[in-house]
Amino acid sequence: MIESMPTLDLVFGSLSDPVRRDIVRRVAGKELSVSEVAEPYSMSLAAVSKHLKVLERAKLVVKRRQGKQLMVGLAPDAFTDASDFLDFYKTFAVENMNSLEHFLKKEQDDALN
Repeated sequence: MIESMPTLDLVFGSLSDPVRRDIVRRVAGKELSVSEVAEPYSMSLAAVSKHLKVLERAKLVVKRRQGKQLMVGLAPDAFTDASDFLDFYKTFAVENMNSLEHFLKKEQDDALN
């Protein structure tokens, strides 16, 4: 049985689209108005708004009103759950690489003796 992790499913699902990944990259560290977010893409403002809704539902971006403009920024804890999830596999990979390195060194030492 596959265990669903709703928050992670939304995060990774939303980041499966290159436009949404690029939007997240662009709003990391600075807020942009929705029209500034839309500038580099050859798509309608409505299409960009749909991408923003997906990112907002995944809690990767937040919007706030500033005067007449709607500003978009990276959510404060945007990648906390995803980072925790990936850290587990990073630890696993590092441990396996250390074991492989140890094995290869032992094989090399045995071959020299």
